[in-house]
Amino acid sequence: MATAVFQQALGTLQSHGCFGSSGFPPESSNSSLKLISKGFKVDVAFIKSGNHCFRNKSFSVIHASTSQATVFDPVSAPSSNTTSDSKKKSSEAALILIRHGESMWNEKNLFTGCVDVPLTKKGVEEAIEAGKRISNIPVDVIYTSSLIRAQMTAMLAMTQHRRKKVPIIQHDENDQARAWSQIFSEETKKQCIPVITAWQLNERMYGELQGLNKQETADRYGKEQVHEWRRSYDIPPPNGESLEMCAERAVAYFQSQIEPQLRSGKHVMIAAHGNSLRSIIMYLDKLTSQEVISLELSTGIPMLYIFKEGSFIRRGSPVAPTEAGVYAYTKRLAQYRQKLDEMPE
Repeated sequence: MATAVFQQALGTLQSHGCFGSSGFPPESSNSSLKLISKGFKVDVAFIKSGNHCFRNKSFSVIHASTSQATVFDPVSAPSSNTTSDSKKKSSEAALILIRHGESMWNEKNLFTGCVDVPLTKKGVEEAIEAGKRISNIPVDVIYTSSLIRAQMTAMLAMTQHRRKKVPIIQHDENDQARAWSQIFSEETKKQCIPVITAWQLNERMYGELQGLNKQETADRYGKEQVHEWRRSYDIPPPNGESLEMCAERAVAYFQSQIEPQLRSGKHVMIAAHGNSLRSIIMYLDKLTSQEVISLELSTGIPMLYIFKEGSFIRRGSPVAPTEAGVYAYTKRLAQYRQKLDEMPE
């Protein structure tokens, strides 16, 4: 049913003249279509915390759902006389955010922070499921933290992508690392996706809490004190980082390194951590410091944003790779999905 709806959507695009005889848009055109999923909605529900020893605390949990009815809203596109700055702003790109799957210290209820802990079997499964959800969404470059749980999540997710490109970690530590990891086949390079690791995207450093059991720490210092360390915006744990400090480095890196990629039209995936991603979402959604401390991100659930005309538009989480609604967000995503469907398996 979803496939039929998707094909019907593409047929509507073609009838509006958005696609040339080859099935793709002509290189020069003064019109475009904004595609809107009629039944897609992002619901924000509030639930009580069940495993973090918080009293009367609610967290916003994002759910996404789609119906199979799709409508199209014609909009005018910039003329060919627009300036280069306007062209950059009109670039449309996908931004995918994924919090890493469950780690071995998540499973043991230990404070992890910047300790480099791998995924559990459940975490591996969550990463693979995340990959299925984004398997039809284009990815040109991947950013992860320097921690293995985020890198594992990114790599495992990409094993599910229909384009079958290979994620390759970029080693820029020194000249020798760059030389030894060089690829000499141009054809092979085309089938690779660069993976850039950055400590600025690491989880916030929990200082003297790292490695401690969360329940035992609450029993020792009191639930209110531990809650203040974990959920306040500007109060750090002993010799650690506050969310504010984490946000300073994560958002600065996003603005200087990742946002320019999106402005150039590159599709970006970020696999990182609860606090570094909350910091970035605070910037994208213009949340206040009070709003961001109530934001809870589930492990292994991708969030999709569209960067268009200089703004970030949150589209929720892709529900499943076969649902047509998510691909009707934009003409460019619909195009990409059609190309994938036309490729031989």
